[in-house]
Amino acid sequence: MAEFIYEHSKRIKDEEGSEYVVRIYGRERIDGTWEGWLEFHPTDEHKPVLRTEQETSQPNRIAVEYWASGLEPIYLEGAFARAQGRLL
Repeated sequence: MAEFIYEHSKRIKDEEGSEYVVRIYGRERIDGTWEGWLEFHPTDEHKPVLRTEQETSQPNRIAVEYWASGLEPIYLEGAFARAQGRLL
């Protein structure tokens, strides 16, 4: 089951100017390691939530939290583009 890990203070805007709140989620895998991904939640409720595929693999939840807290705005922009399907 996915767990909320962190909400980034930086918001992302799409090409139309809509804002998205960046939230990081994670999930423990069967082997005990964790995976993490980003979700972009629009402030406009009519737009869909966008999600990346797995962005990280970490040994535990604390490591995912640490990873999430260090993400720079340039990384968020790239992840947003991946979530929109503009970059593979």
